[in-house]
Amino acid sequence: MRASAAVEKAGVPTASLVCDGFVGQAAAITPGLGVETIPIARIVGHVDGQSVEELQRNIDEVTAPEVIRCLLEPAVSDGAAECYTNGTVVGCGDFDAINRLFLGRQWSDGLPIVPPTRGRVAAFLVETRDDPDRLIGVLQPSGSAATVTNVAINGVMANCRPEYMPVLIAIAEVLCDPVYGVEHSGDTTGGDPLIILNGPVIENLGFNCAGAALRDGYQANTSVGRFIRLYQRNVAGILPEGADKGTFGHTWRVVLAEHEAEAKSIGWPSLGEDRGFGPEENLVTIGRFTSGGGIGSIYGNDPQEIARYLADGLVRHTSWELIFTVGFARGTYRPLLVISPLVAKTLQRAGMSKENLRSALFNYARLPAEKLERYIGQWTNLVPGKPTLDQLVAGGTAAAHFASQDDPQRLVPIVEKPEDILIIVSGDPLRSNAYAFASNGMHGFPTSKQIRIPG
Repeated sequence: MRASAAVEKAGVPTASLVCDGFVGQAAAITPGLGVETIPIARIVGHVDGQSVEELQRNIDEVTAPEVIRCLLEPAVSDGAAECYTNGTVVGCGDFDAINRLFLGRQWSDGLPIVPPTRGRVAAFLVETRDDPDRLIGVLQPSGSAATVTNVAINGVMANCRPEYMPVLIAIAEVLCDPVYGVEHSGDTTGGDPLIILNGPVIENLGFNCAGAALRDGYQANTSVGRFIRLYQRNVAGILPEGADKGTFGHTWRVVLAEHEAEAKSIGWPSLGEDRGFGPEENLVTIGRFTSGGGIGSIYGNDPQEIARYLADGLVRHTSWELIFTVGFARGTYRPLLVISPLVAKTLQRAGMSKENLRSALFNYARLPAEKLERYIGQWTNLVPGKPTLDQLVAGGTAAAHFASQDDPQRLVPIVEKPEDILIIVSGDPLRSNAYAFASNGMHGFPTSKQIRIPG
């Protein structure tokens, strides 16, 4: 689609081949590509679900005629999308009427929203020094503008409080950053964003960072987590059956705030410091993660054994995502390990620093080379041709140490280098547990923005 858009802009007709399952997504991403319409030629069904004979028949009878039509007939647009300006009244009525309206127009996530009245939106706008009309950036795939005002509108809808506004603006700034890649938010594997907070803003705005981390029940964590999903729907245009083609979703994730006081008490830097920011800077970091799971009841005080258990959790929650280590987007895999303060303190008392832990995880979080090759080129077709690690290294899409030996059972790391493993301290200070997330690599690369608090 992107290639077709570039060629169409040059005045040359194209035909984009799109499987049935992605026709809705193709239409949804067209506005953000800067063209009125892109001609589509359907590929019936799913290629992998057809015999060679079925595929050939469908191409002859459906796809080939549509390619000819695309190249010979002028494309006809379905019409411009409906647009709204600041101050536009989209509906009137009581709470129930507004919710029916928003649900019908796909502006809600299925749960009741707080109606974004002029008064409520104005209360959010006074919590920032930004001009309400400031253009934060352009969001893909819709091509719509992210503005301070539409941040406020979606913040109201998500049941945020006005004082959260600086956090919401920083989230929008991450979504507009090409490094993050918001346009990939609807990809097949269903990775969903996780917002991580650092800085005094955690305590000042009442974000939970202790017991029941990652669970709803706290307004700040829950409503801000809901905000990002609403904002992706309503401004970025990532809607089910359209740009959102996730096979399975993880719904929205509540905000994960780091327990910085506990980390500081043992001399461990925060995630913000790991990423080059100061210890007192307010920071939003967003990454897209595909899956996660607990590492429960961590026992004992041997730091190497604890590290082995944590590394085992990282390996267990990593499979096809290894394409972001080798083969597809080399060195972009960023798994996240969240450890409770009790585990962090146990490691520190045994003499293990955070960097020591990261190095140990790199050494222990490994799997047989043969299995890694199966994950990326045999059990999936994400790296075509079933390449060996030796071939990937020779082609420059894997680091040299992935081909250091000939033994197919040799153990290779799940990341390219130790610093690719993200570690934060959060959760109940009196529980010995951890949580491992697999990352969506370049399709949601962890990106940080400072939170600008007025005053």
